Amino acid sequence: MTPRTTVCTTEQGAVRGTLSDSADGGVASFLGIPYAAPPFGPRRFLAPCPPEPWQGVRDATAYGPTAPHAPYAPPFDALIPEDVIPGDDCLNLNIWTPAPGPGARLPVMVWLHGGAFSNGSGSVSAYEGSAFARDGVVCVTLNYRLGSDGFLHLPGVPDNRGLLDQVAALRWIRANISSFGGDPDQVTVFGESAGAMSIGVLLATGQARGLFRRAILQSGACHHFLRPSSAALITDRLATKLGVEAAPEAFAAVPLADLLPAQAELRAEVSARPDPALWGEAVLNLMPFEPVTAGLSLPGPDCGVDLLIGSNREEYRLFLVPTGLLDAVSESGLRAATTAYGLDPDQALPTYRATHPAATPGELLSAVATDWFYRIPAIRLAESVPGSHLYEFAWRSPRFAGHLGACHALELPFVFNRLHDPSYAPMLGTRPPRALADAMHAAWVSFAKTGDPGWPAYGTTTRTTMVFTEDPAPEDDPHGQERLLWDGVR
Repeated sequence: MTPRTTVCTTEQGAVRGTLSDSADGGVASFLGIPYAAPPFGPRRFLAPCPPEPWQGVRDATAYGPTAPHAPYAPPFDALIPEDVIPGDDCLNLNIWTPAPGPGARLPVMVWLHGGAFSNGSGSVSAYEGSAFARDGVVCVTLNYRLGSDGFLHLPGVPDNRGLLDQVAALRWIRANISSFGGDPDQVTVFGESAGAMSIGVLLATGQARGLFRRAILQSGACHHFLRPSSAALITDRLATKLGVEAAPEAFAAVPLADLLPAQAELRAEVSARPDPALWGEAVLNLMPFEPVTAGLSLPGPDCGVDLLIGSNREEYRLFLVPTGLLDAVSESGLRAATTAYGLDPDQALPTYRATHPAATPGELLSAVATDWFYRIPAIRLAESVPGSHLYEFAWRSPRFAGHLGACHALELPFVFNRLHDPSYAPMLGTRPPRALADAMHAAWVSFAKTGDPGWPAYGTTTRTTMVFTEDPAPEDDPHGQERLLWDGVR
């Protein structure tokens, strides 16, 4: 049977999408729409340029090219959904809507994918947006430049080109989303890991002011960036690996077949040799490609954006359990890492041991690193913007004999309500709780529609936090003893 199609109009031209059966809610999808011109040739390492208009009706029934990136290293290549679609026209987006055409003015949710600023795309099946569309929300996913093309600090060209791509996509959405049934004044941007960290930078710098009304930050906030001095070390090391000058034209001349593996090797080197003299601040984040800025200030009460912020209870287990590192951490290694994160191990570790009875050094390191990377930055952002809502995802995966726990990225299939997607199975196991997915997805939809996810806002008196388990319920100040350890530190 030939799929039914439908046509919507953008400023660049008309696009033809696919209309699903009414049994699936009648959702229309428009895939691979360019929001900016291909960032190659004379546009390489520059700010994004508007897309060229086209004649006739452009086909939008298949995903477009993804931003160039190397695959995840084992074992993460088997755990985290990923795809590669070749082609230069990689600055594109995808739309799912229950009401194609102007007039509906539905709330809009725009997804920024994670991947340590080096991996990921908006076209993996894991981020398919039909569940949001069936609940009356226009859902958009997008690609942005990654790795050196998106975030390498280079002389004479703009920094943070990947963030500039995100802003360009948001501007395209503001100009065009009404044609797909969306309300440009009711945009919620949401993202996970590097996607959430991107939102944190956009909030703190005001680069996207007026382009979204609400934001959901999953496992990332305003604490992840590199100062120019650290970013320059990364640039020099990559240039040395490739045997080129640390200049845009020199990197542009390197074939992607050589550049992408070198970027992946660089990430591995940071983890293997976490020496500040080599990598600067990247030794703590273990991410050589990050937004570059001299500093970030928390946005404060006048940011004008409703916020939903959170983290997973055992984020760092994703990086320790599948790799076998959880059991390799020694007591001396735990103490050294705790010190590197800014805590006095003699004062902090007794508290973590008291709240994690019988924990091994690796499990304690996971708890400390989870707080440094994710939980404390989320709390600081919620503290800075009154009326914010905070959550913690605490359902534990049965995978890896139960040791994977409530790890990084585990909340994604629940947010997108896609427990059936096979790409999530390596992390979810076989029987994830459907009711939890329904509850979490509904909270995200409610927040996008009303600014209220369904529990009280976070405040420094009660510190109310929604804890998502099989029986979700709000708690006041969960893990409060550990939180106090980070006052004045993180």
